[in-house]
Amino acid sequence: MYRVFVKRVFDFILALTGLLIISPVFIVFFIALAIANEGKPFFLQRRPGKNGKVFKIIKFKTMNDKKDSNGNLLSDAERLTAVGSFVRKTSVDEIPQLINVLKGDMSLIGPRPLLVQYLPLYNEHQARRHEVRPGITGWAQVNGRNAISWNQKFDYDVWYVENISFILDCKIFFLTAKKVFIREGVSADGHVTIEPFKGN
Repeated sequence: MYRVFVKRVFDFILALTGLLIISPVFIVFFIALAIANEGKPFFLQRRPGKNGKVFKIIKFKTMNDKKDSNGNLLSDAERLTAVGSFVRKTSVDEIPQLINVLKGDMSLIGPRPLLVQYLPLYNEHQARRHEVRPGITGWAQVNGRNAISWNQKFDYDVWYVENISFILDCKIFFLTAKKVFIREGVSADGHVTIEPFKGN
């Protein structure tokens, strides 16, 4: 019952309440990032959701679009703005995903939605992460986030799929709050973000 119906009801109510409560913060960072990114406060990207159905994820844009003399984007580290760095470290960039939750694309808790190009790279076990709606945070995020290997991340995702419960979601919610507070596991060692998944 929880997995099929109650979880979605909780997602909608909590996402709507959350957006209303943090709307002042939302507006402040919307303005700051619009200035830092030349009028582009949001980052939109196609991501696979439940059963691999593709949707557009909404996040605050933490990196600008600066390019080198050949027209290629600079590295992530070079494009990460000062306000973007703060937004990333505090996980404020995830706030707009509450809109995705309201729309039903995502859940508050679930495997993180990754890149569309990773879909054909998963093995049968790893692909099970798409049996549920992706989440803003999840079991992998509270067990290392970007500081763990891809295999570890996928194992945590599938474990969550097999063990979804109200108690587990509550545990992940409070552990996420702790992780955000101490800013743990935001980046992989030596990188602004985790390195791309290249298959098994």
